[in-house]
Amino acid sequence: MGTVSARVPDDVESELEAYLDAEKLDRSTAIRKLLSEGLEQWRREQALERLDAGDVSFNRAAEIAGLSVWDFAQLVEERDVTWVAEEHLDDDLEAL
Repeated sequence: MGTVSARVPDDVESELEAYLDAEKLDRSTAIRKLLSEGLEQWRREQALERLDAGDVSFNRAAEIAGLSVWDFAQLVEERDVTWVAEEHLDDDLEAL
């Protein structure tokens, strides 16, 4: 397991302390959890952006997001992202 070190502003540290208390977590566990959740959200946003831009097929975007196609479809619907692109339709149908 790697080590990550970072300096944070005082207000972020105060908020982290409140999070530690509320979640009953030690500092390392809390930071790992928050970092993991942040990266998960970032992957989903990247997948949605790439899908919307037509850079990837629906199935590939679901893979990037780390979600099943059904869960990703729900996310796409919630965000109202257009995903049917003629150039990727064959790839998506073939994968089904």
